[in-house]
Amino acid sequence: MLIVGLGNPGDKYASTPHSVGFEAVDAVAREIGATWENKRAFESLIAKGEFAGRKVILAKPQTFMNLSGEAVKPLLKYHNLSAADLIVVQDDIDLPLGRIRIRKTGSCGGHNGVRNIIDQLGTGDFVRLKIGVGKEKGNVIGHVLGKFDPESRKLMDLVVADMVQVLAAIVKNGPDQAMNSYNGYGRTREP
Repeated sequence: MLIVGLGNPGDKYASTPHSVGFEAVDAVAREIGATWENKRAFESLIAKGEFAGRKVILAKPQTFMNLSGEAVKPLLKYHNLSAADLIVVQDDIDLPLGRIRIRKTGSCGGHNGVRNIIDQLGTGDFVRLKIGVGKEKGNVIGHVLGKFDPESRKLMDLVVADMVQVLAAIVKNGPDQAMNSYNGYGRTREP
């Protein structure tokens, strides 16, 4: 199984809404004691280990978001995996900050990284774990590439930690059961 966190490489983009996919797979790597290695042939940072009873490959494409599929396609091919063996962890501006949604298939929903993966694979039949980052009216690019404010960062740290459990449920029990358990789940700001 291949679990791909989407994000943009480099310190400039660390801790931004657009890179929460990287943060989620980082949390899984810490949980299983896996070490990241730079695999230039796949334009990705790769970590491997056992997670939720299965061997998994974790990946953080270093191609920049809009070209994520150029890393994902050769990774699947090399490891003799199909789109059915793929979980993509992505940010979603259409979900409120801290909410999550699991999908088994579908369109890109306006997400350029997912669009490129679909284009490269020729299918949208792979699991997505969407992490809500909210959006600012009129400044979507500035929002997803800007840093979280301190309150939002604190909330997102909790959400990212929760993603280990959510991803474990997808890996162990499949997306249907995980969707029943977790769709609509999320942390929200205190009133």
